[in-house]
Amino acid sequence: MTAVGWVDRYFEDFKVGDVYQHAVGRTISEADNTWFTLLTVNTQQLHFNRECGRQSEFGRILVNSCLTLAVVTGLTVADVTQHVVANLGWDDVRLPHPVFVGDTLWAETVVLDTRPSGSRPGAGIIQVGTRGLNQDGDVCVTFRRTAMVHRRGADEAAVPFPEAATPITEVFAG
Repeated sequence: MTAVGWVDRYFEDFKVGDVYQHAVGRTISEADNTWFTLLTVNTQQLHFNRECGRQSEFGRILVNSCLTLAVVTGLTVADVTQHVVANLGWDDVRLPHPVFVGDTLWAETVVLDTRPSGSRPGAGIIQVGTRGLNQDGDVCVTFRRTAMVHRRGADEAAVPFPEAATPITEVFAG
């Protein structure tokens, strides 16, 4: 018998006021920051030039703020948007504390609003507020995010698991 694994929240599971402290933290490496900065063609030298960072008021390289936003958003996916139709927007993005290479980011989200979708009967609209904290509890980023999320049982929500030629129980029998 196959047991159902973690399948995330569907629209019906979101309740205004619920708070999710997301289970996974992520330490930012120098490679993460350098690659993201190169990928996004960000030429601000504070993100990749050690000498510029050393001479700045921070005394070291700053992590690209768009990487901070992306990582904190990513930390929320398993709890918030695993069954997303589409992200509809990020609003009120604030960066109250810098992030440095070696910092570990954590995320916490509160459900702010829910409503049925007017255009898609198999989905609803959620608005959440998220903050990213570093290992010391300093708030590094805050934002509101609006997303359209599938309702439970919506045909479009199904992501089929591939069917193997041989059942796993036969592979490990004996």
